[in-house]
Amino acid sequence: MLDMLNDLLWGKVLLVLLVGVGIGFTVASRFVQFRYFGEMFRILGSGQAFKRNKHGHLSSFQALVLSVAGRVGGGNIAGVAVAITLGGPGAIFWMWLVGLMGMATSFLECTLAQTYKEAEGDGTYRGGPAYYIVKGLGKQWRWLAAFYSILLLLTFGFAFTALQSYAVATSFGDAFGVPVLYSGIALAMLVGLIIFGGIKRIARISEVLVPFMAVSYIAIALLVIAMNIGEIPGIVALIVKSAFGLEPVVGGGIGAAIMMGLKRGLFSNEAGLGSAPNVAAVAYVPHPANQGIVQAFSVFIDTVIICSSTAFVILLSGAYDPSVAGGVEGIALTQAALADHVGEWGRTFVSLALLLFAFSTILYNYYLGENSLNFFSRDNQNLFNAFRVAIVLLVCWGATTDLGTVFGFADVTMGLLAVVNLIALIMLFNCGLRILKDFDVQRRQGIKQPIFDANQHPDLDLDPKAWELDPEEAEALKQRLEGAPAK
Repeated sequence: MLDMLNDLLWGKVLLVLLVGVGIGFTVASRFVQFRYFGEMFRILGSGQAFKRNKHGHLSSFQALVLSVAGRVGGGNIAGVAVAITLGGPGAIFWMWLVGLMGMATSFLECTLAQTYKEAEGDGTYRGGPAYYIVKGLGKQWRWLAAFYSILLLLTFGFAFTALQSYAVATSFGDAFGVPVLYSGIALAMLVGLIIFGGIKRIARISEVLVPFMAVSYIAIALLVIAMNIGEIPGIVALIVKSAFGLEPVVGGGIGAAIMMGLKRGLFSNEAGLGSAPNVAAVAYVPHPANQGIVQAFSVFIDTVIICSSTAFVILLSGAYDPSVAGGVEGIALTQAALADHVGEWGRTFVSLALLLFAFSTILYNYYLGENSLNFFSRDNQNLFNAFRVAIVLLVCWGATTDLGTVFGFADVTMGLLAVVNLIALIMLFNCGLRILKDFDVQRRQGIKQPIFDANQHPDLDLDPKAWELDPEEAEALKQRLEGAPAK
């Protein structure tokens, strides 16, 4: 039953929806992910992304690293290896395509999450698909928002948390001989220390951990590429030819390449799932499109940079041999590939990288679960504390259990998540374009940092407290409305 549902969702329904929304918004927005690609760096380099307002809301950069923490996980190491094993090198091409189109999808969903976010009493915001479904589509769609929240809790709050714990424990067992129970207990204790501090503590940890782990992993991949620079053109040609069936059949042929690239690409970068908007909504930004642009960049980091790093490490090594049936697979393939390049310490490096990636993803998964619970029972601390205890126990249990069936179940619920969110994005397509147009118009007027005036959109049913601007930005907006020269 799980296999049948997976084939239906990933082989047919999502193929149409993902491609349709990604290409549709790319064209309708006039290629927003490419038009504002340089803007991603300007926002991050200007200091605006690091700014928190007087209430102590999270910065745009903190929301970025939180989403990268979730996007960059086991899928970037083990998932890429699985995609190559089952779909051949061509799967990487389709992962790239999903990533580039996913940048537009992520812009749309994260901009909507910012637009419809709600202010909390503790100096944070809440938002995400459940919120923009109810507020954007109307209260008659609350059942769809509730269904999405349940799927989010099951998929990220429970299934993916256990899977990440399992990946860490088994990797450490292979590399260092550490019993999985001990790894599970240690990981559960670390997770517990952080998640009981709430979203702000998770953000502070991620702000340090995520840049360190991403830069370290990319650096080792660049070392491998530099060691094999002459082979890069041949590998790129292999990827492209395999994507279109121009190479001898590997795995399941072109169909398997497309399906594995689509599935693993979405699993890795999560564009269209609606998971990243839950953390994109927590930031203080002067305009919703700011966070949309930054979150589009996080998809690029995940798929085009980090997934490609893993792919090149594998394809440039002697560990990958498609002619050998039942060869090395999954995380073991990535470990063997890096060891082939740099020696046995490469296995240790991959295990440590997986630990950091999976650990940050568990924190991210916890917050998604908490946000889904908040939709049903707002600010219920007893419920949140019970969920935190459950996550700690789940991390320990997941490390010691074979989760093959859980993985199949998670693929189905993740597919359903994407279907619900993509349907909502299609229905809110024009709203996303409207917010982007507001940003575009201000940029054409020469305003370097557009400011969102919620009062200009009374029909959107926005939370006025969520759009209270900092004094300096409120003054700039006032002068602009009064006709004073823009600053």
